[in-house]
Amino acid sequence: MKEISIKDIENIKIGNAQDKKAGTGCTVIICEKGAPTGLDVRGGGPASRESELLKPVAAADSIHAVLLSGGSAFGLDAAGGVMQYLEERDIGYDVGITKVPLVCESCLFDLGVGDYQVRPDKEMGYEACVNAEAGNYKDGNEGAGTGATVGKLHGADGCMKSGIGSYAVQIRELKVGAIVAVNALGDIYDWKSGEKVAGLLAEDQNTFLDTEDEFYKSYAVVENKFVENTTLGIVITNAKFDKTQLCKIASMTQNGYARSIRPVHTTADGDSIYAMSVGEVTADQDMVGTLAAQVMSEAILRAVMSAETDYGFIAAQDLDRQ
Repeated sequence: MKEISIKDIENIKIGNAQDKKAGTGCTVIICEKGAPTGLDVRGGGPASRESELLKPVAAADSIHAVLLSGGSAFGLDAAGGVMQYLEERDIGYDVGITKVPLVCESCLFDLGVGDYQVRPDKEMGYEACVNAEAGNYKDGNEGAGTGATVGKLHGADGCMKSGIGSYAVQIRELKVGAIVAVNALGDIYDWKSGEKVAGLLAEDQNTFLDTEDEFYKSYAVVENKFVENTTLGIVITNAKFDKTQLCKIASMTQNGYARSIRPVHTTADGDSIYAMSVGEVTADQDMVGTLAAQVMSEAILRAVMSAETDYGFIAAQDLDRQ
């Protein structure tokens, strides 16, 4: 098994667009010829578009793009720009008078980071597609990760800056990669060592509290937890699977979230994972799902370690761990 770039997976284009001043952005994954795609949602507060298309009983057997976005539910407008971009290029399902692109989207909550009145919109979605043509994707404070933060149980004062991350591997012909915007209520751990690398900060802004321990101090019902959360991911493989199989692979990939984020899948998160097949390699579904979880865990680690301090939130690379 060798590490490759997420850009080395064929038949996809990936682009970021962001408003750095406002602290929000989006990331698009385009498959012009269409790709079977599944979805698994574990968080209690998802903001999503066209997710019904990805259920096994839905008629569509492939889609043309997935958009990961900031802006909470307001950011769902950005998918319109992706649709415009694809329609202009004659990409989508032929309905006689035009082509209708199928675009699925999920949004995370970053409204409290910069300017809450600026959200990913149709123009930004279109820009992300233009940038995908140029191959501008990179990890860090970019795209859907621009306003991402983690460790938010006690609100903005104790959380840290996060971002978007990617990781991909190849085993002979098989390629499996992941992209993830990490915007979690919980703490982030290195899946290999178990070391906490980002999360809820103590008052000194340099050492960690433990979010799970903080949870356990009281079992009183909290009606409105701090809700600036949701981790959004996609696993992409050149193995050939149908939509039903990909829903299972997306479900297995959630194990990567569970290894790396604690707590995870709460009612205050909208944690979602897409799984997309863009190739024809024959591979075992369970093997790919197991590998996808590992790849996702590494992508989560890279998301927080590539993030830069901004918007008043310190990033993991700037903590003084001596």
